[in-house]
Amino acid sequence: MFIETEDTPNPATLKFLPGRSVTGDARPVDFGDADVAAGRSELATALFDQPNVRRVFLGGDFVSVTKSDDISWGDLKPVVLGTITTFFESGRPVLSGTQSAPEHDVSPEDAEVVSRIQDLLDTRVRPAVAGDGGDIAFRGYKDGVVYLAMQGACSGCPSSRATLKHGVENMLRHYVPEVASVEQVED
Repeated sequence: MFIETEDTPNPATLKFLPGRSVTGDARPVDFGDADVAAGRSELATALFDQPNVRRVFLGGDFVSVTKSDDISWGDLKPVVLGTITTFFESGRPVLSGTQSAPEHDVSPEDAEVVSRIQDLLDTRVRPAVAGDGGDIAFRGYKDGVVYLAMQGACSGCPSSRATLKHGVENMLRHYVPEVASVEQVED
C-alpha cells in the first residue's frame, strides 16, 4: 500500500492520503485525544498509541495527524505510515457505530440564514480547508455571530485565526448580510 503525505499550513500536522476512502460519505471526525477516540475509531486509537500523537482528524479520503513538539516528523512519520498501512490492510472499518451530528445553537427564526451559511461553508470553505488537512464545523449562529470550530490541521494552526477573520468572515458577510462576525469555538 502506498500512502502519500502532504504538508499542511500547521507545521505540527501532516496529511496522510491512503488512496482510498477514510470516512467516505460520513462526516469528518476530529479526535482531540485518545479518550475521545476510544470506541469510536480503531484507526484513531492505534495512532494515539504513539506517545507523540496529539490529534487525529479523519476526513473523507485522508488522515491528518498532529504531533507533539518533542519529536520531529522524520522520526514519527514512518511510525504513523506503518500504523495506517497495517490498519487498512486489516480491512476493519475506520469508524465504529454511528457518528451523531453535534447540536447547533440556532433559533427557529434564523433557520433560513443558517441554511445559507451552511451552504457556503459546504461548497466554498470546507473543500479548501480539507485541502490543508482540516475542516471547519458550524457550531451555531446568534445575533449576527457565526460560531465555527476549526478541526484537524486547522486546530491550533498559526494561521487559523486569519483564515476565519479574513477569509471566512469576509465571504460570509458578503453573501449573507445578516452575518456581522465569525467567532472560533473549541470542540
